Amino acid sequence: MEKFIQLTDTVVPLDAENVDTDQIIPARFLKATDKEGFGENLFRDWRFDKNGKPNEDFVLNQNKYSGSILLAGNNFGCGSSREHAAWAIKAYGFKAVVSSYFADIFKGNALNNGVLPVQVSPKFLHKLFTSVEIDSNEKFSIDLEKQMIRIESSGDAEHFDIDPYKKTCLINGYDDIDFLTSKLEAIKNYEQKRSGKQAVPQETL
Repeated sequence: MEKFIQLTDTVVPLDAENVDTDQIIPARFLKATDKEGFGENLFRDWRFDKNGKPNEDFVLNQNKYSGSILLAGNNFGCGSSREHAAWAIKAYGFKAVVSSYFADIFKGNALNNGVLPVQVSPKFLHKLFTSVEIDSNEKFSIDLEKQMIRIESSGDAEHFDIDPYKKTCLINGYDDIDFLTSKLEAIKNYEQKRSGKQAVPQETL
């Protein structure tokens, strides 16, 4: 996976609560078994009408908004446990999603696919939306090492929590297999030391 250490970018504000995984990626697009092409169908039924015409009112179709940070309302990623939702968000180009609450399964799927879910307080989420409403070119800065998110124009910031193991994986660009591989030398050293302790001294035989 791509390493995630720090990110400063403009924001796409999706001011809607209880966005479920079927809205993120409709069920009819789940037949594919690889991750290619899912970005094209992110929020498909909100981005396009039944005739395939773009919905000009939807935020992803508004030219004034762009960037690799998706700002979302409370309870993002609820509903079914489909990993395809994280695939679609990643494939579209989002590197982080900010909300005041994430469904647990979606949060895990996002982390496993290199998308950082940044959970903030409802009060700070309101500040974030307000800052983007005032200036569509507002930038947020996310520092994973310090676990901080900051509004660039005002300097307002808040700490966020993340599982320490997933933090290590994102900073180093590891998936679960990469993480285990990175520990091979330490595992070998441990096994050698343990084997040495259990060996019967030659002079006692």
